[in-house]
Amino acid sequence: MDDIDRAILRELQTDGRIAYADLGPKVGLSASAARQRLQRLLDSRAVQVVGVTDPMAMGGQAMALLGIGVDGDPRAVADALAERPEVVYSVLTSGGFDLFAEVVASGPKDLLDFVNDVVRPIEGVREIRSFPYFGIHTHRFLWDVG
Repeated sequence: MDDIDRAILRELQTDGRIAYADLGPKVGLSASAARQRLQRLLDSRAVQVVGVTDPMAMGGQAMALLGIGVDGDPRAVADALAERPEVVYSVLTSGGFDLFAEVVASGPKDLLDFVNDVVRPIEGVREIRSFPYFGIHTHRFLWDVG
């Protein structure tokens, strides 16, 4: 991946639907060259274009990142959480928590109920730290591509 590929990725992170006619000049290429570059990145599976929803725009009013400590295998807890529609994503870690889960609820009470009534009773859950964020929130998934 070179500097032009990284420039293409930065532009796509800002606007995933950018037209090649607009993308090319922004990265120093013609529209057709930009299309070829992006197609090469897609074909190599270095890049995947996906739709990402914003849970707050879809009716959620309370979100939190949950840091979860687990006694035993954290994959079992992650699997249990993955079955829940409130869970946006979960990820295993090797840091201070065994896993993180981002959850969305229709309001602060529903978020609290989810943590207390759904997450705490899962076998193996030892500790939960909630990092809530309420109100207007826009997800931006920006990865440093150089």
